[in-house]
Amino acid sequence: MKTVNSLSGGKTSSYIAANYPADYNVFSLVRTSDKNCMFPDAKIRQEVSDRLGTEFIGTLEDDTIIYTMLDLEQYIGTKIHWVTGKTFDDAIIKTNKGTKYLPNKMARYCTTELKTTPIFHWIYKEIQNPVIMRFGYRANETKRAIRMMDKTDADGFTIVKATFSKLKDGRNKWGEYQYCKPQFPLIDDNIYKDNIEEYWKNKPVRFAYMNNCVGCWWRSPLLLKKMSNKHPEKMKWFADQETKKSKWRSDVMYKDIIKWKTQTELFDDDFNECDSGYCGL
Repeated sequence: MKTVNSLSGGKTSSYIAANYPADYNVFSLVRTSDKNCMFPDAKIRQEVSDRLGTEFIGTLEDDTIIYTMLDLEQYIGTKIHWVTGKTFDDAIIKTNKGTKYLPNKMARYCTTELKTTPIFHWIYKEIQNPVIMRFGYRANETKRAIRMMDKTDADGFTIVKATFSKLKDGRNKWGEYQYCKPQFPLIDDNIYKDNIEEYWKNKPVRFAYMNNCVGCWWRSPLLLKKMSNKHPEKMKWFADQETKKSKWRSDVMYKDIIKWKTQTELFDDDFNECDSGYCGL
């Protein structure tokens, strides 16, 4: 089987790309059609559009991630395949009455729509067979790997529900497909975060403060407040999606988080791995 490195734009998956060569490196970009979140460099915007084969206005991740992937491709000397699905705006489920159903801890469909499905469709088109896929789970994240493996079939493959055609009545024709056989090289080789941080010192690759969507509801409210200070337009997008009946979190609305007055400076060490978003595949 062909091997694929699944890249997120963070230091960990980038470490895998640099140290565990694969047949393919694939990165799925979360896009938005909101021009208030427009990527500022028009030339880079066009380059990203060309790579994706569709219009790129902006991302709801840190803009630095665009530079990360461009830098990383130069650093490893190997092509990175960029893919994308619907914009996040279009991926939000709307009911027949026009109301929104936002992703939340009980229904993480954003990961499926914006990460898993675009990569699966690319694999189905380009490789046409299931693959071995490397994931950036570190040596202290064995529980994440076990949870992923618990969802595989009897042959060790992750299964994806996807549609490629229509029924006669116009509805999508859904099927279940073997997607990938997960591998966790950092767990196998006992690689921790400090090893990765040390590796990237003085390397010509720019990294964001945090990868994944800046307003990911998996993050703690304190971290979301810090992200709102760093990315006010993007956090406003998340706040604007909420209604009284549809929220990202059950405990607090984003419009209220944005209004909080930070009493003290928040440092990186104030947050742990559970705050990072975990938009893993």
